[in-house]
Amino acid sequence: MADIDFLAVHAEGIPSKPALILGYEVVDFATLNRRANKAAHVFSDLGCELHDRVATMSFNSIAGFEIAAGLRRVSLITVPVNYRLRGPEVAYLLNDSGARVVCADSDHVDVVETARAEVKGDRRYIAIGSKRPAGWLSFQDLMETASDETPHGLGSSGLGASMIYTSGTTGHPKGAWRPNGVNLENVLQIVSIFGFNQADVHLMCGPGYHSAVAFFAGIHQVLGATNVILPKFDADAALDLIERHRVTTTFMAPTLLQRLVDAQERMRRDLSSLRAVLLGAAPCPHSLKVHAEAVLGQVIWEFYGATETGINTVLRPEDQLRKPGSCGTAVPGQEIKLARPDGSDVRDGEPGEFMVRNTWLAEYYNRPAATDKSLHDGFFSVGDVAYRDEEGYYYICDRQIDMIISGGVNIYPAEIEAVLHAHPAVMDAAVIGVPDQQWGESVKAVVQLRPGMKTTADELIEFCDSRLAGYKKPRSFDFVDALPRDAAGKLLKRKIREPYWAGMSRRV
Repeated sequence: MADIDFLAVHAEGIPSKPALILGYEVVDFATLNRRANKAAHVFSDLGCELHDRVATMSFNSIAGFEIAAGLRRVSLITVPVNYRLRGPEVAYLLNDSGARVVCADSDHVDVVETARAEVKGDRRYIAIGSKRPAGWLSFQDLMETASDETPHGLGSSGLGASMIYTSGTTGHPKGAWRPNGVNLENVLQIVSIFGFNQADVHLMCGPGYHSAVAFFAGIHQVLGATNVILPKFDADAALDLIERHRVTTTFMAPTLLQRLVDAQERMRRDLSSLRAVLLGAAPCPHSLKVHAEAVLGQVIWEFYGATETGINTVLRPEDQLRKPGSCGTAVPGQEIKLARPDGSDVRDGEPGEFMVRNTWLAEYYNRPAATDKSLHDGFFSVGDVAYRDEEGYYYICDRQIDMIISGGVNIYPAEIEAVLHAHPAVMDAAVIGVPDQQWGESVKAVVQLRPGMKTTADELIEFCDSRLAGYKKPRSFDFVDALPRDAAGKLLKRKIREPYWAGMSRRV
């Protein structure tokens, strides 16, 4: 099964079935297969070789699926770039990944063009759409002249290889690198748990640069199901698409679920086809689950996992209200260990570092030390703390690393702190996540000013504006006389966070 090209199989077996729907454009499996061949030749003709990286910055689109499928055909690595990043942040990802080719749609070519001044080495730049800066190639023109013959040689099967940038505590994200893709046995395991099948219609409504969004869209394509594409999330548009196309499955972060439920209450649509709303990327408040089930029915599934470790636990619809705060039981094939600081196993009910061993595990690209630091006797940890109840259900209750998850997006405080420290009035700064009813956590900066210097929260926000993506900017500021540090000078983040989380049942 590992050598099966599923897209080619579907192109032969169900050629006229819709593979992709975007607005009024429908692409069947036969057409998508031909377009994938063309895209494969586009990148090969540009000189890309086995396991080279191709970065893409765009909203969800049919071209994005064509590029991803083409890269799989010739065993190239896709590097999705968060389209909310600014020039310097984009330049870092392009330099770190070593991407040979960079693709961007008309909404994002200007950002990539700004980043080019800081990008080292030669790159080829491809514009997806009508807007094309000087020196860029046109994706449409390249596809027009490319061969639609199947490329020679074996490409990647299943979901293909990937490198998705994820959290870190050093101020920069790291590339979670899977040169051989995801084991298809793992894919079929997830298919079995969620009951996915070829008759499904999946709504891709979150950003495709997110690992889970791309993963679930990819699974449905492997099955020969239909993907309905929403370029950017809009709750009313999502509901209209579910009703129009009889969507059966979708994935989203809890923040988007709240918007979906609110929009459905404002104007009811027929959502009777919907059987699985998959939640991940951030903890979902129990109150939201109660509300969502009342509006949507018993369709909520929640899972816990990470870009580096795949899906580790699943909470089924029938358990959502019965097990408040839980992220479910272990997915078969996962070895989960909850460890004390000395490495010993905790008892049921006792918090411990959540560690997992499976065949999903990624490594950090060009960072063997970072990979080794996350591995303990073959178990991988991203720094979350959890406990397990007597029935085997897991509960994420804290976080050991200084990462913030706001609206399902990972934010690294060290990166923001480095920007704040560059302000002439700032002597010291700590960035933490604080409770937020809508976003789960919001970004707060606790700042110590230099003696005799003055500034305001508005001035600091403006200072961050040109240096950080909008979602990273602090939403609130507290000014203090001094920040707590230990004898070695290390910032005591837990001591800073404690007053803001006092009385909360969870710390993430």
